[in-house]
Amino acid sequence: MASAQFVELAGALVQAMGQRLDAAKPTGEGLVLRTGDGFQYAFLEDPNQVSLDTIARLFEPHGPRPVHVVVLTPGHLPLALSQDVVARGGTLVEGPRFTELARQLGLETLLGEEPRAPPKDSRRLLPSAQQLDGILHRARTWLDWGVPALALRFYRQAAELKPGFLPAKIGVGRSLLALGLVPDADRVFDEVLRIRPDDLEARLGKAAVLGAKSQPKQEVEMYRRLLAEDQARSEVRAHLVAALIDLKDWVGAKVEIEALLSRAPEEPQLRFLHSVALSQTGSKPLAEEEREESRRLGLTYDQEVSLCQHLGLPEPPRPPTEVEPTPLAIAPPATKRTRQRPAKKSKPAVRPRPAVKAPVPVARRLPAPRKRK
Repeated sequence: MASAQFVELAGALVQAMGQRLDAAKPTGEGLVLRTGDGFQYAFLEDPNQVSLDTIARLFEPHGPRPVHVVVLTPGHLPLALSQDVVARGGTLVEGPRFTELARQLGLETLLGEEPRAPPKDSRRLLPSAQQLDGILHRARTWLDWGVPALALRFYRQAAELKPGFLPAKIGVGRSLLALGLVPDADRVFDEVLRIRPDDLEARLGKAAVLGAKSQPKQEVEMYRRLLAEDQARSEVRAHLVAALIDLKDWVGAKVEIEALLSRAPEEPQLRFLHSVALSQTGSKPLAEEEREESRRLGLTYDQEVSLCQHLGLPEPPRPPTEVEPTPLAIAPPATKRTRQRPAKKSKPAVRPRPAVKAPVPVARRLPAPRKRK
């Protein structure tokens, strides 16, 4: 059975997230909680005690309402189990992210840590505004980290705290869309547009819904209409690039990427996408130069691998790691120009380590190309 301390932490997490529980069930591995909005949270204390059967039981049908499973653990599930969770459509929050969730919710003491000091900027806000600002910050963080299940919970919490707050409703729609709950997301964006017909974020959401419904041409048309209203909308152009890449329209994508680069020439991810567009349109020598430039501007190996995976490209070779020179066991023979010194007096040359260049900050986040079903 899970320890009393872990059960207390799990209960505090759910309460701090503002969840309304339908059912709670202690298990041998931890605690399983079901909420009224169709989510099931499985808190697992020791990943080493979890089996494939445990994961399978979490995904068993429970009534007519669809359930999205979120697995939370302070450790790390074995690779086979974590892959099984993702393959079944679940969400996994483990290790450092589990700890960060508890810290965000002010539960450091249950982790055995000192409480965090509040940010300086938040001290100037009213208590209600400070609470709303904190909830929205958590929601955006989890959506950026690719965990829409938690982002949805915090956006809904913000909407409950301030009914009619449109940024929270739009966040709910984006999270639902990321979870694949397309009809629910569509309804949320329609609600926002009834209140504010010209809301750009809601209109972008409606366009993304068309893409999720396998209507990419209509999605592209909507982005182009938005750009026709204002050519300076870089965020719209970024979404248009992603949609064109989904359509394999690399000629059109190249034009839009170059328009974005005219405003942000040192954005490494854009330079990488430009290199792919050049390669796909027959300019391979220029593509290689552009890819090297993206690395020079700060594109990390992990970012490059992630982009290649999204685009279905071969992963780049891992860069070689520098090995410190070691003295040779047998010295090379002396030549006429260089005499061999006695080994006991020789000292291996020590080369200074190369300075590590910090990556260039990303000017804006380009939406990753999506894999369509």
